[in-house]
Amino acid sequence: MNFDFSDEQQLLQQSVERFVNENYDLATRKKLADSPQGYSDDNWSKMADLGWLALPFDETDGGFGGNQIDTMIVMEQFGRGLVVEPYFANIVLGGGMLKRSSNQALRTDLLPGIITGDVQLTLAHAEEQARFDLDDVVTTAREDGEHHVLNGKKSMVPNAATATHIIVSARTGGGQQDKTGIALFLIDADDLDGNHFPTVDGGRASEISLDNVRVPTDRMIGDYDLLARTAQDAVLALCAEALGCMEVLYKSTVEYTQERVQFDHPLSDFQVVQHRMVDMFMEYEQCKSLLYRATLEAVQEAPTAVRTSHALKHLVGKSASFIGENAVQLHGGMGMTEELAIGHYFKRLLVIESQFGNTDYHLTQFAA
Repeated sequence: MNFDFSDEQQLLQQSVERFVNENYDLATRKKLADSPQGYSDDNWSKMADLGWLALPFDETDGGFGGNQIDTMIVMEQFGRGLVVEPYFANIVLGGGMLKRSSNQALRTDLLPGIITGDVQLTLAHAEEQARFDLDDVVTTAREDGEHHVLNGKKSMVPNAATATHIIVSARTGGGQQDKTGIALFLIDADDLDGNHFPTVDGGRASEISLDNVRVPTDRMIGDYDLLARTAQDAVLALCAEALGCMEVLYKSTVEYTQERVQFDHPLSDFQVVQHRMVDMFMEYEQCKSLLYRATLEAVQEAPTAVRTSHALKHLVGKSASFIGENAVQLHGGMGMTEELAIGHYFKRLLVIESQFGNTDYHLTQFAA
């Protein structure tokens, strides 16, 4: 496999890296996370102007025809800066489902707005009884003429408070854990009741209630297969973001141990500390290698792509905990403070570990 980025991908990486360096110091990030909507409209507009919102969409839809590699590049740099703009919810999840949908009318209607940043989508699939199983759906969609009537609840819907449309999974038939009988509906956000709240990592999420919500049948965008394919892209994007977080943590820790003096020596002079930092670096490099492999397999639609993504999410979850815990420990008491970036990166890694399946879940899926 060729792991070298193309010239265009290198330019993209440099562009996102520059944006993060110029706009995302810790104080600015905390200010944005604490704001009413949780991110900056100016930053979102810049991302649209730079073409990042158009990256994964086909040229026929007004995009740049990118793939999972381009998303990986963007998300890794976003991880380095702990970017809070809803790129993951809107472009990877909502946009990822819409671009694959066979509903051409909705694609034509909404994709131009997604690319300009005026339309925002998110995905409501998780339910409290389901844990991480995409096919465990008790939200119902009853057919009523030219509409479906939806009833149920959805948990931890990312950035629903600022979304203009929400894609909801609901069951039109079959048993609670059947893959058949699951349909995806695109609903105007104003038609849904939500309880919105901040998350521990500086993001935003919502609990969504559906009480006899009537949705035109022509706003159905797909089935379980569409949900599963988008979830695989979501895992790759989250792991890329985690990789960016882990890079900052281990490099910051190396820098700190070179500056912090104890017993008349920098901490980095002590062999036990050196061994610990080498272990952190090795965990990071293993995750990076497997991320590249899993992403390339997804682009090539290799038969092993899904299995490799399970292995990746398991490894990233395990390595993120190891790197985060050691970064906090080697920074001493400061590692736990809000004033130091270390704790913020660690919290984001812990949330990523639980999104779209935690470490144990993906190990089970890999073995199966």
